[in-house]
Amino acid sequence: MKINNNDYNEMLKASSPGTKMHLTLPKAFFIGGIICVIGEAFLKLYEHYGAGRETAAALTSITLIALAALLTGMKLYDKIAKHAGAGTLVPITGFANAVVAPALEFKTEGFILGVGAKMFVIAGPVIVYGVAASVLYGLVYFIFRAM
Repeated sequence: MKINNNDYNEMLKASSPGTKMHLTLPKAFFIGGIICVIGEAFLKLYEHYGAGRETAAALTSITLIALAALLTGMKLYDKIAKHAGAGTLVPITGFANAVVAPALEFKTEGFILGVGAKMFVIAGPVIVYGVAASVLYGLVYFIFRAM
């Protein structure tokens, strides 16, 4: 039995719940914005206490990663992400959550085969493709710069 594209699309629409983009998009934007405002507040706080711009930026990243890891461990990050959707995935906190969540899930299998092996299940491909893309872009830049 062969199903054509129109039949498949109709079956897909019938079996998939509709999204309420008028609600989900503003929530994602708002909560992602709150995360960014918190980051800016930490940046200004570190600069206020005498850190240079680069040091304050590094400390801000470290703080946001630590907070996201802590919230993930307390099972609060998933509750926030349930409402925020991509608003929690895009910032650096989403990356921290992607590393910590699988590590916590497999901690019962030990530190080597559980935490160590599963820590980068989600984040690993992002790192690999990010590094590969940056090398490729760097080579292209180098070639065009040499011309």
